[in-house]
Amino acid sequence: MNKVTGFALLAVAAALGVAGWVALRPDPRPASPPHAAGGAMVAVTLPASLSAEAETGARIFGQVCAACHGQNAAGVEGSGPPLVHRIYEPSHHGDEAFQLAVARGVSAHHWRFGNMPPVAGLTRGDVAMVVAYVRALQEANGIR
Repeated sequence: MNKVTGFALLAVAAALGVAGWVALRPDPRPASPPHAAGGAMVAVTLPASLSAEAETGARIFGQVCAACHGQNAAGVEGSGPPLVHRIYEPSHHGDEAFQLAVARGVSAHHWRFGNMPPVAGLTRGDVAMVVAYVRALQEANGIR
């Protein structure tokens, strides 16, 4: 093998190595959309009606969760992610994931907001009603 062939093979191997690294590296967490700090991150269509459980969940959400997750779970830029988002669809984050997040907190893994601390003062029943509200919002926005 001459020097030119050896150099060409080395260049091809290096290019394939870089391409493989780019293709196989883990996807970065979704970046927050470019909205003004404190603004809603997504537009949310409200359901025509809510069940009694979801109505109670909406009140709890407004008192406890909206400060970080925004009005109608639309997220708050710089504070907390939208729950009306495909990441939180039931097949990816089941209802028990919400229960565990409230009870134990959760390490940041989808968004760049930092860790969510546990939320004191909510019962499993309270969280179930909040989940009913979030699921109603999700369904009204095509997330199933």
